[in-house]
Amino acid sequence: MRAIAKRTAAGAGVLLIMPLTVWFSGWQWAPDGGNAWLKAMYWVTETVTQPWGIITHVLLCGWFLWCLRFRLKAALMLFAILGSAILIGQGVKSVIKDKVQEPRPFVVWLEKTQHVPTDEFYNLKRKQRGELVKNQLSTHSEVPGWLRQHWQKETGFAFPSGHTMFAASWALLGVGLLWPRRRTFTIVLLLVWATGVMGSRLLLGMHWPRDLAVATLISWLLVTLATWLAQKWCGPLTPPAEEDQEIAERDEEP
Repeated sequence: MRAIAKRTAAGAGVLLIMPLTVWFSGWQWAPDGGNAWLKAMYWVTETVTQPWGIITHVLLCGWFLWCLRFRLKAALMLFAILGSAILIGQGVKSVIKDKVQEPRPFVVWLEKTQHVPTDEFYNLKRKQRGELVKNQLSTHSEVPGWLRQHWQKETGFAFPSGHTMFAASWALLGVGLLWPRRRTFTIVLLLVWATGVMGSRLLLGMHWPRDLAVATLISWLLVTLATWLAQKWCGPLTPPAEEDQEIAERDEEP
């Protein structure tokens, strides 16, 4: 368990670099004119947004199963553990959001520029919030149409970030499960993708840096437990040859 916690903690540390840097720098979000970079970040965030998030989840599950090469029973157990880790994380996120009720950055911006009080905004039903965003920003050139449509769909609370929990959980699962198999390229790719998702949530006005940091920490706790369960119920994460070598090296130690 200790070795797993160290691996996943190292991965969480990498993911926390960006949001903590932004947080302590005092950076403040403001609408951008919709340049190509911002549109690219929108497509990064869409890899987690439904329905694309389901496709991402299935593809990653398949890749993890292929990398670990477990037998059928162990593979099914692993599939269940991976799915449970992601679903539990999203459930925890929803409970915290309802308790904390932190407004999104773009909603605070609406209050300052369009005089739409955040309390009144969140007292509306979700469909009504979307209509309000559409009507208030229909003539604002600084907010491109695709971003306005994204805001219309994402009218919930901010803290913590569900997109971050999804992406960070997969990245940390990669660190926890695939590091013993030396799948370095996959791990690096997952960490870069997760950091990109987190950055996209900041640039699109959906989250504050603290939302990303706390979501990463929650993901770390859940993934550490999930990785330990995977090792306990599905079998060793280290390939048999490497496992035998590790045992031999431990036996030789004085």
